Amino acid sequence: MRQTILELSESRIREVANAGMGRQDVLPFWFGESDERTPEVVSEAAIASIRAGETFYSHNLGLPELREAIAGYCSALHGTVGVDRIAVTSGGVNALMLAVQMLVDAGDDVVAVTPVWPNLTAQPLIMGARLRCVALTPRQGRWMLDIDVLLEAITPSTRLLVLNAPNNPTGWTLTRAEQQRILAHCRQTGTWVLADEVYERLYYEPTARGCAPSFLDVAEASDRLVVAHSFSKSYLMTGWRLGWLVMPAAMTPHMGKLLEFNTSCVSVFTQRAGMAALRAADTITPQVVAHLRRCRDTLVPLLQALPGVQLAPALGGMYAFFSLPGHPDAVATAKRLVTEAGLGLAPGEAFGPEAAGWLRWCYASHDTARLQEGVRRLRVWLEKTPDAR
Repeated sequence: MRQTILELSESRIREVANAGMGRQDVLPFWFGESDERTPEVVSEAAIASIRAGETFYSHNLGLPELREAIAGYCSALHGTVGVDRIAVTSGGVNALMLAVQMLVDAGDDVVAVTPVWPNLTAQPLIMGARLRCVALTPRQGRWMLDIDVLLEAITPSTRLLVLNAPNNPTGWTLTRAEQQRILAHCRQTGTWVLADEVYERLYYEPTARGCAPSFLDVAEASDRLVVAHSFSKSYLMTGWRLGWLVMPAAMTPHMGKLLEFNTSCVSVFTQRAGMAALRAADTITPQVVAHLRRCRDTLVPLLQALPGVQLAPALGGMYAFFSLPGHPDAVATAKRLVTEAGLGLAPGEAFGPEAAGWLRWCYASHDTARLQEGVRRLRVWLEKTPDAR
């Protein structure tokens, strides 16, 4: 077995969740998914496909009609995106791993902005890359990027920059001006940019197109840019495992080869579900975002009212990321909350060492009363638990 794999850290989120899995008395907010079911129109499209016998292999890059639909969807949001730049993948995780496999050799230098969903830092390490992390810093609960520090870290030897914005777990989002500076710098250094933009539609600031700023808004089609997307969050399709990549057209045929050696293709009935989701996007996604806004605006003030909590409302995503003073070990705190309070949260250490002592609460709940009950449990636990400082 490769030493790199032996040295990979296990998911700290799973470590906490495993302590409470199967317990009916635990309110679980640890995983990054909504507890709402996939819209019926999406599920029915998959069922119809299965009944029609569409259970065979499809094109490596995805059904042509789905790729066309994705290209049209991206073009409506970000300007013209040709179908020759689109590859359909088995979820956002697969999209990101394929991009890293395509771009990174052992020994390459990779820069990532953290704290971030741990897959984004693990994937370059799996490929044998040298990883350097540039940390966001919290200011009154809101995580911020020092862009000059980031640009200084990106040199001509940097093969790949990995960014996730809107960010999991912090909610941090890049501005268009920051994206332009980053892209211009990476053009000079010859660095590829891998942008994880799966939360772009889960954005709460008013914009003309209802999405967060995207690198696709400022990039040329030939730029060294790969953007990863997923159906999981905006369409309540986490378990379907369906995503896509946008890349320079010259890369797409080679991505088809790589897909063949990974998963061969995405199941046809899953792709039919994705097509139905895109057709209903103007109905499904605004409803999802409106509900998540209600959830955020319910949870955040309740958490902010707890003594000493640092927390700012997220601009995007589906998480409240907050610190508990006096409880610096978030893994231990999260485990205690499971066993002593019946509350399941994700520890900040899962997303990077700079997030030690912070906790992530996924507020994508069908019922805001569950969020209120969760805060009540946390308040009671804090009142009974002495500081660990």
